[in-house]
Amino acid sequence: MVRGGERRRTQECDAELGAAVGRAQQGDEEGFAAAYRLVQPGLLGYVRGLVGDDAEDVTSEAWLEIARDLGRFRGDGAGFRGWTATIARHRALDHLRKQKRRPRTSLIEQDVLDLPGGQDTADDAIEALSTGRALEMIATLPREQAEAVLLRVVVGLDGPAAARVLGKRSGSVRTSAYRGLKRLAEQLAGGGRAGTVTSAPPRTLEDET
Repeated sequence: MVRGGERRRTQECDAELGAAVGRAQQGDEEGFAAAYRLVQPGLLGYVRGLVGDDAEDVTSEAWLEIARDLGRFRGDGAGFRGWTATIARHRALDHLRKQKRRPRTSLIEQDVLDLPGGQDTADDAIEALSTGRALEMIATLPREQAEAVLLRVVVGLDGPAAARVLGKRSGSVRTSAYRGLKRLAEQLAGGGRAGTVTSAPPRTLEDET
């Protein structure tokens, strides 16, 4: 689903991230700072989709655990993204349990985003979302689809990596991501501009049961 140019950029970023993580594991503070800069935006966006306004606090807790356990990590840049997303998800679920709430997708910061009429495929949606502009409509997706889209697009994980984070089969997560992206593309194509589409309130796990 990812085009060649986007794939190359992701690979270059992950190569840079892998090198930064390697330096950080050797005690290089600048290496850790570089890894943080590369991972934090996507990680924060993902956690915001789970816990809403508490995302910064939860993500900070996740980074404390990441820093503490960094020496145990084994893998490349792409693997590090998945590892940090898993830690952040656990912290988010712990946070929600403490508050006796359930995971939800909240409104993510958005910019008005155009999608040319007639292009209603998941490929178009992922290209649009990959610009870094979050869409309010993600909050209207079923929870499993929303979280799969967040991991795939915001965090930048591939299907197998997203599946490991969620503890599900790769095919199931891939299907959820595809369906979510397909629905977003159809909404965008039908509404013209994201800002003009009427959105439903964010769903929760309770809405799914």
